[in-house]
Amino acid sequence: MGNHTIEERELLDFLRTMYEELIPFNQVLGLKVTHLHTDSVRTEFNVAPELIGNFVQRTLHGGVISSVLDATGGILATAGIIPRIAGQSEEVISGAFAKVGTIDLRVDYLRPGRGTRFVAKGTIMRTGKKVAVTRMELLNDEDVLIAVGTGTYLVG
Repeated sequence: MGNHTIEERELLDFLRTMYEELIPFNQVLGLKVTHLHTDSVRTEFNVAPELIGNFVQRTLHGGVISSVLDATGGILATAGIIPRIAGQSEEVISGAFAKVGTIDLRVDYLRPGRGTRFVAKGTIMRTGKKVAVTRMELLNDEDVLIAVGTGTYLVG
């Protein structure tokens, strides 16, 4: 990131790169960030054989669904702190990003994960000094709601 202050757009770009390229498990999921703002996010991934949980019905594994919702909520919680850390030193920003972690995740599985491409959308419900709460949903390529989630993340 360098030794200069880092502005909001640069931080969002770095965050996208971090989640897509630097987190190995997100690479296994094939997760791509297609929209990222400080209060909303959209991620997408294609079905792959290693993501199937029910080989007869060819539906996503429940762990994949919860992992995608958690990753979507996590990037959103991190993006939510960017307005307060933008313009700070690299050390402050790195420290803030390193503190983000999942406290709680609730997933409601509404339908089997059928489809070839999936989209996860998330919005911030609240970002405080220590905790952020996000709401996520997973839809398939026919825009059918597969699962919803609420995530609580440590952000400070």
